[in-house]
Amino acid sequence: MENQLTSREQRIAKKIKDSQTHVFRAVFPGQTNHHNTMFGGAVLYIMDEIAFMTATRFCRKPIVTVSSDKVDFNHPIPAGTLVELIGTVTRVGRTSLDVSVEVFVESMYREGREKAITGNFTLVAINESKRPVPVIDEIE
Repeated sequence: MENQLTSREQRIAKKIKDSQTHVFRAVFPGQTNHHNTMFGGAVLYIMDEIAFMTATRFCRKPIVTVSSDKVDFNHPIPAGTLVELIGTVTRVGRTSLDVSVEVFVESMYREGREKAITGNFTLVAINESKRPVPVIDEIE
């Protein structure tokens, strides 16, 4: 017997694929600390922004961040480099979803890149009264 996805599961899989978000940024000296590497808080800010964009693209509803979890700073991000942030929905709940954000760093003048930071964010869809609502409408 074949393992077939339901119509809802197919719709969710397509939404996950279509909502993956890629953003590039240049790292300038004003964003760095005395070690000439990007401030951790600055990186968290743009990671949360990418998580927000990804979640919004997934559900097309107002979204708020409710938590961040397990952010690993594995490689410093020096001034004068490029970063690519990739946001991907990793879990879809009833009113919330999780977004993984990966940050890659690359030199402006050499080939190659490496993963510098990973983090997970949980976001909730809300209505005009700031109350949680389903991230996916059952009838679309």
